[in-house]
Amino acid sequence: MLKNLQDTTTLHNGVKMPWLGLGVFKVEDGSEAVNSVKAAIKNGYKSIDTAAIYKNEEGVGQGIKESGISRDELFVTSKLWNSDQGYESTLAAFETSLNKLGLDYLDLYLIHWPVPAQGKYKETWRAMEKLYDEGKVRAIGVSNFKEHHLEDLMKDAKIKPMVNQVEFHPNFAQKSLRDFCKQHAIQLEAWSPLKQGELLDDPTLSEIAEKHGKSIAQIIIRWDLQSGVVTIPKSTKEHRIIANADVFDFELTKEDMAKIDGLDTNERAFADPDEFNKA
Repeated sequence: MLKNLQDTTTLHNGVKMPWLGLGVFKVEDGSEAVNSVKAAIKNGYKSIDTAAIYKNEEGVGQGIKESGISRDELFVTSKLWNSDQGYESTLAAFETSLNKLGLDYLDLYLIHWPVPAQGKYKETWRAMEKLYDEGKVRAIGVSNFKEHHLEDLMKDAKIKPMVNQVEFHPNFAQKSLRDFCKQHAIQLEAWSPLKQGELLDDPTLSEIAEKHGKSIAQIIIRWDLQSGVVTIPKSTKEHRIIANADVFDFELTKEDMAKIDGLDTNERAFADPDEFNKA
């Protein structure tokens, strides 16, 4: 059983990644990003997940710096935006992200979307492999990749993705993708685990939450973890950042897990990666 915020999963290259981290999607750059990151680190978080398109890498970097924690205690993720896909442009975009964050290396770098209309994710992956081989990033992966994107990518890849970060929540539990990733030793990670708040009045979740004396958000986060999925709930409020991590003192029963699994309607709340070609 997972015991605390410092618990990690081991990626297929041996790198340890925390099971729970702070996501900063839609967090304003500047003081909001700085304070969120500082609050998370102060309360024991080791993993921070940002992206070029979030436009808050500078604030995240500043928060890390001001927190005073040593760099090797943290696990920092960023993502390559769609318009930067391509070999040379990926290498350049990585350096831009690194500079904004004020770091010497990243722990994890992800291709944010497959963007099938561009057809560039394979050459982009070659650049990711180069960054990995040069030790500029400790692990590389993808985000929003379906099984067929992963199969296509792995046909030519020298290095298999270590992580696939996708839309994952009780209404969209991606069972077959989860099985596929497990089979290939690719760690699945959930963005927007709370479906941007849409699940917070679900009666089934409410009943389970009441039984455990926990909030619905805490039940969902615990379900992610017990499903073997890394998760990065987003919050800018310190009390919620603390609450999101208060999930290590209870365990969902098999029956609880089955009830939550039963909420899967296989409906995305966000864009379909086969159709999302925004650059």
